[in-house]
Amino acid sequence: MRWASPFRIALLALLWVLAPAAQSHESRPAYLEIRETAPGVFATLWRTPVLAGMRLPVTLKLPATLVPRGEPIVQQLNDSLIERRVVEGAVGLDGQRIDFVGLQGTITDVLVRVQRLDGTQQTSIVRSSQPWFEVVPQTDAWSVARAYTVLGIEHILLGIDHLLFVLALVIVCSTTRQLVFTVSAFTVAHSITLGLATLGFIHVPQRPVEAVIALSIVFVAAEIIHARRGVPGITARAPWLVAFLFGLLHGLGFAGALAEVGLPQTNIPVALLFFNVGVEIGQLIFVGLVLALWAMLRRLSVPWPRWTALIAPYAIGSLAMFWVVERVATF
Repeated sequence: MRWASPFRIALLALLWVLAPAAQSHESRPAYLEIRETAPGVFATLWRTPVLAGMRLPVTLKLPATLVPRGEPIVQQLNDSLIERRVVEGAVGLDGQRIDFVGLQGTITDVLVRVQRLDGTQQTSIVRSSQPWFEVVPQTDAWSVARAYTVLGIEHILLGIDHLLFVLALVIVCSTTRQLVFTVSAFTVAHSITLGLATLGFIHVPQRPVEAVIALSIVFVAAEIIHARRGVPGITARAPWLVAFLFGLLHGLGFAGALAEVGLPQTNIPVALLFFNVGVEIGQLIFVGLVLALWAMLRRLSVPWPRWTALIAPYAIGSLAMFWVVERVATF
């Protein structure tokens, strides 16, 4: 089974490279953490994404029963704005509703985590279709699993750089068997480094990792071009090996995204496992869509010039090189 149809490659390149989400990881979720430090006293952390200098137009509205202690502490980062404050209320949080004003006008989700004094936690994802969150008395591991699975799916499907790398692997593979081994190697590799980095066994600065991830896409795109010109490299001969080695880097990128929202201290294994499960589900959805599109296009008999086979790798490599320059410039 051949995967190198010029018509298929051209359309896939246009579909994914010219998509509205041309910047990688633009749609990062907002994050709210409420931690009970004493009976009726809560420390809050509210983080909203910043894109091109513009803060996400969402306002946090806590229950009226909670009274702030002093002024909030605001910290401006490159990609987000963090606001910390302490609030207190005699009736506590159970049964109270937290609103996110303006969320309905965005495509961003909010990850909410509430940690009580007794160690119990509640984790949930708030969507724009229902821009509010209700605190319930207790939570369980299932709610954490569900929230982090959704978070993993959204991260991979909104991570255009990771998807372009997977797309390049699909183009490289010439048989179904080779594709299965290659994608499996990528999965195993990023699962290893995701776990090690999240649990604190390895520490790598995130900005260099993101730059090298983009460079890995450039490398595979260049390898595709060389193979099309009759000079196959290591990627064409052993795509599973390249997928595994670069998958270790991509796992560090996933760990960075997970670190942004944090892990519930009483359910770290569950959150880590199901975030990874969500990433794999999202990856399989993407590969399935690519193969489905290829299956439809192969039924069309359109004579395309040979040079069209280079459209996809050049488009993928050019966009990835832009990311390399952009990310190196932020060191």
